[in-house]
Amino acid sequence: MNGPQLLSESAGRISSRMGGCVLGSHTVFRGHDLHRELKGMDWLELQVFGITGRRFSAEQLRVLHAIWVYTSYPDARIWNNRVAALSGTARSTGALGMAAAVAVSEARIYGLGPCLAAYDFFALAHQSEPASLQALVHEELRLNRGIGGYGRPLVSEDERIGPMMALVRELGLDQGPHLQLAWRVDGVLREGRWRLKMNYAALATALPMDMGFSRQEFQLYMAHVFLGGMAPGFIEASERPEGTLFPLACHHVRYEGQAKRSWRPATNDSTQNRAPGGAAHSGL
Repeated sequence: MNGPQLLSESAGRISSRMGGCVLGSHTVFRGHDLHRELKGMDWLELQVFGITGRRFSAEQLRVLHAIWVYTSYPDARIWNNRVAALSGTARSTGALGMAAAVAVSEARIYGLGPCLAAYDFFALAHQSEPASLQALVHEELRLNRGIGGYGRPLVSEDERIGPMMALVRELGLDQGPHLQLAWRVDGVLREGRWRLKMNYAALATALPMDMGFSRQEFQLYMAHVFLGGMAPGFIEASERPEGTLFPLACHHVRYEGQAKRSWRPATNDSTQNRAPGGAAHSGL
């Protein structure tokens, strides 16, 4: 059913299986009283419960926390952190700066883009026969010239993989099928002529997949993976003189527009600023 009848039935009301608040009384969060039944949850535990509707073990939660912590780099040079820092130097508000920085984290070649590409590839490869993995890798490289989660600009090693693998081994979560698949793909790429190595996106994707995250659940969980590194850059840029973050000298700009030209002084002609029909322009 769609059209006016559907809109009419939805007008003035909202039905939700997720929950709602009764002001002055209580709040229901996925069928549980938020302030009584869920009061012992930490924030990330509540977030993934809100996203998935499922509870996770203490070991799984430690890994989900670590995925965020290990990539919280307080470096304003990183592309999304730079957005937060530039908003600070422009004297924007923290909420606007952080929101913009989170939004650009869904880039295609950085951040969530490679993670979602890795998710799609792992989902396809997981359903295929192990013997066909090499053929799948070759086909993905032929079509897309790369595989999400493998290869890294500037340097080939990813400093986050060692600490993360040490943690998942300590917690006994290193035998999941998607994690094992990620390492097999790494082996195929290393042995081939591409010499590509796993980066953090592959690892940070395989682990939640082994916990049963759907693609949408994974995307929502990863949306704030860089958040911890954004606020420090915003604060530091806000504390420094306005406009002093990454200033660019004019001679560093390659201008290919019109050459330098002279401008005539404005006249007092009353017809100059009138639109067709005699109405004056607003100046906007």
